[in-house]
Amino acid sequence: MESLTAKLVDLNARQIRPVRMTWQSGVIESIEPAADSDAATFILPGFVDSHIHIESSMLVPSQFARMAVRHGTVATVSDPHEIANVLGLEGVHFMIDDAAKVPFKFFFGAPSCVPATRFETAGAVLGSESIKALLDHQGIHYLAEMMNYPGVLGGDQEVVAKITAALDRGMLVDGHAPGLRGADAQKYFEAGISTDHECFTLE
Repeated sequence: MESLTAKLVDLNARQIRPVRMTWQSGVIESIEPAADSDAATFILPGFVDSHIHIESSMLVPSQFARMAVRHGTVATVSDPHEIANVLGLEGVHFMIDDAAKVPFKFFFGAPSCVPATRFETAGAVLGSESIKALLDHQGIHYLAEMMNYPGVLGGDQEVVAKITAALDRGMLVDGHAPGLRGADAQKYFEAGISTDHECFTLE
């Protein structure tokens, strides 16, 4: 068992307070209040990047982790959409397998829109059956960004099947609907989509 007295940065309480932390084999056992307030070391929670395409870094997940952890990032919520556009299911499985080589936490989603539009030239197409297979994989945690918001609003059968497959498994559906407002935004979220990283106005 190892221990350290340090200043804990408590983001929820918005406080910095002295604590005694003990750990064993890399796992924290306890964090208890301490009297020593002169500790020079700070303990901070790691950052979680809540939306990223690892492929954009031009690194495989295991090498991306080496770079990201230096800056305090300990986990990502990752949509392997880009590699799926090129290699389909094989590319997604590669990302999951490579990520498993390191202790960094990768939470991959099933890419919902491959290709992004029917006008796009892509190396693969992931239909609802492929998405169902991915959602059953232990390395997949959610349905990744539903970029086809016209398909959601129009009740496209493939789009609905993908969303339903995720919801039936108790998984979240990530959104991507830039510019949607009013009734259209309401209808989009009523389809079962719970997030949208494309929000750009307060409303």
